[in-house]
Parts: sequence; structure tokens; C-alpha cells
Amino acid sequence: MISNKSRLDRFISRQTHIKRSDVRALLAQGRVTVDGEVATDVALVINQFAVVVVDGRCLPAKKPRYIMLNKPAGVVSATKDGCHTTVIDLLERGDRDQLHIPGRLDFNSTGLILLTNDGHWSRQLSLPDRQIAKVYTVTVAEPLCAVYVDAFAAGMYFEYENITTRPAQLEIVSEHIAEVTLCEGRYHQIKRMFGRFQNEVLSLHRHRIGSLELDAKLAPGEYRDLSTCEVAALTES
Repeated sequence: MISNKSRLDRFISRQTHIKRSDVRALLAQGRVTVDGEVATDVALVINQFAVVVVDGRCLPAKKPRYIMLNKPAGVVSATKDGCHTTVIDLLERGDRDQLHIPGRLDFNSTGLILLTNDGHWSRQLSLPDRQIAKVYTVTVAEPLCAVYVDAFAAGMYFEYENITTRPAQLEIVSEHIAEVTLCEGRYHQIKRMFGRFQNEVLSLHRHRIGSLELDAKLAPGEYRDLSTCEVAALTES
């Protein structure tokens, strides 16, 4: 795995071809800034998005990317797959190979997928203590009743993993449609929970993660960049 961090002297040398031994002199003369602050330590560890300026020249660095995509059915939530189209394949942009997926959806599930090149941000989204809610619209084969609501709220024991799911909220929208809110993402969790009632999930669509709602203007397969406010709200909520 390629590191997302680097020593300042190594980064400057790689970008400018100045010898690392000469970088110390640049810093001593106050000719280098990192994120707007004069740098003094050659061993300073910077992240991949740091803004490094040498003699007024901003050195190339990665820009953080945050994307929402409306995943169609029949697309794999993966960066590479030898048999199927992946969500990465749907992106028509040059930086797509730098992106990863925090929070996947099953092959036939649809809806909100996030993609980013910012590992710190995606880790924040997955921290158990954050309990970021994910909301799904689920269509099932058999009629729903209040028993489902109570069972989801109580949590369910999965013997294979020897775990009990966290309480989940199920709201009955109509006889065969429910809105399910989870704060975790176990393997095929929603399908397995409905499976306890021998009730097949016919479709599963994620429309919200935390404060972020899937843009209604995005057709299946379409995507857009998140706004600065959307990015911040997901990890601050």
C-alpha cells in the first residue's frame, strides 16, 4: 500500500530534484511554507493533501476528492473486478484509479455510494463510535407487520459471527415496503434480518448516509462531487 504521508525533505526533493541535504538550507532561510506556515523541520511529516510552497512555487500535491454516485443494480462495489462493471468503471475522470469506496452496497442493491481518495475521511465514516446512520428503502415479498418493527429494534443474534446486531429502526411505509435505518453494516445484514421471517428482499436502495441525502437529480450511474459543506457535515454530525 502506498503511504499517504511523507517527510517534508523527501517530498520537496521528489518534486523539485533538489538534494535532500540541500532542503535544510531552504528551510533555514524561510523559503518553504506548509499549509501557509513557515516550515523549519525537514523531518516534518506531511499528508498527501498538504500545500507546500517553495520560493513562491506551489508543489504538485493530490487534491482531496469526495464523490456521491447513484449505484445501479448489477454493478460491483469494488475498484476492480474481472467479470463485472464496477462503480469505478462508471466514472469518466482521470483520477478514478486513486479512489476507494467507504461503505459498499451489494451487487443488486442500488443507491448512494461514496468515493474518495481521502483515507482519513473514510475512516471517520466507519468508526463504530460515530454511529453514522444509513437509511434504506426495502421492498419485500411478504406483507410487513409490527412484529418486524420490534425485532429490528431489539437486534438480532447472528450465530455465524456470534454477534448481536445493534438496534435498528424499521418504519413500515406500505404493505411490502419499509424504511430501515442502520448504524452498522454487517455482511448482507438487511437481507439476513428479513430472512429471519422467511421474507425475501426484492430490492434494497440506500438513499441517505448521515446527513447526506442522495441527490434526486442523479440518474442511476450518474455522480457528482460533494460540496465542502456536505463533506464536513458527514464527519461533524
